[in-house]
Amino acid sequence: MGPVTGSFFDGQHAGRHRVEVTLDEGAGTLIVTGPSLSAPLQWPLGRLRALEDLARDYSLTLTLHAETEDEAPRDPARLTIREPAMTARIREVCPDLRKRDLHRGTWRKIWTRSAMAIGAVVLMLFVILPRMADTLATLIPIEREIAFGKSVIAQMERALGATDLGDLRCDGAEGRAALDRMVARLTEGQDLQYDLNVQVFDHEMVNAFAAPGGQVVVMRGLIEDASGPDAVAAVLAHEIGHVEARDATRIALRAAGSAGLLSMVLGDFTGGTIAVVLGERIMQASYTREAEAAADVFALDMLNEAGVDSTGMAEFFDHIDGLQGDFKIPEYLSTHPASEARAERARDNAAEQGATTPVLSEAEWQVLKGICG
Repeated sequence: MGPVTGSFFDGQHAGRHRVEVTLDEGAGTLIVTGPSLSAPLQWPLGRLRALEDLARDYSLTLTLHAETEDEAPRDPARLTIREPAMTARIREVCPDLRKRDLHRGTWRKIWTRSAMAIGAVVLMLFVILPRMADTLATLIPIEREIAFGKSVIAQMERALGATDLGDLRCDGAEGRAALDRMVARLTEGQDLQYDLNVQVFDHEMVNAFAAPGGQVVVMRGLIEDASGPDAVAAVLAHEIGHVEARDATRIALRAAGSAGLLSMVLGDFTGGTIAVVLGERIMQASYTREAEAAADVFALDMLNEAGVDSTGMAEFFDHIDGLQGDFKIPEYLSTHPASEARAERARDNAAEQGATTPVLSEAEWQVLKGICG
């Protein structure tokens, strides 16, 4: 078919060559001739590639697939044909015209680099960031840690679905007074490094968690499920143990660093990922066995000093274990693994305690249960 006129650029010089193009289907070639060409060019049809970014409705710009060092191996020469019948026929007889070519070994490079990138992210998430967080947790001034903790509490509320800051906070006057009496009873005579800020969130989740800087949150669901005020006091003492050991700060720093890294990897530069991951990570805090054991010891010592029966702690763990068969497993069960051994230690401690009194009266307990209204 042809010949038809066309424009040819050899890729070596800026000048344009006016050429004639002939389609030889029998030989499987496109023949390009012109007075300014040193010799006719024969382009195999199987190697023809259309340059879609240069395409027009009335023309077809072609190049050749060629082994080069480029990621998309193409010959630098360009041929433009504007004759409709010729362009239509070339599209019909050249099945690889729109094929996306890659240099040999490109996929191997892609997989290798992807694996290296994933390895680097994993190394950052699970090795470097945790060690940095552990170091920073001991260096942050308490004043800054408190400010950080208040920000974390705000993110917790967001993660729990609050529209405005403070929507979930329970502030019933009598219930608040009962909670304050519980905290005062537990902390009397204790040399704590933080002024505790204990809050109740209006949420059915059976959970409690610590945030940096003396911030502790107890969920309404935990209070409602507890056997009595001594059980709530035991959970509260356990979380205070995490605060005093700066476990909450450590895990918050890890979460913030991990979320920030994921935001960059996922392209979220607005902070949405950081806000959600940070809040959820704190609520689902999974401390090491050593940190959990230390918090248990701290809680038992605090209960002993306050003269509060640690049987409530054992009863709480028993209750949590009993809920494992229910359809909805409480969050507290997944984040603070209650076990028979922990309950048994609390009972052993109770057997060695001297005289104890309930942390709250029955009337105070009832108003605490109604703190969310």
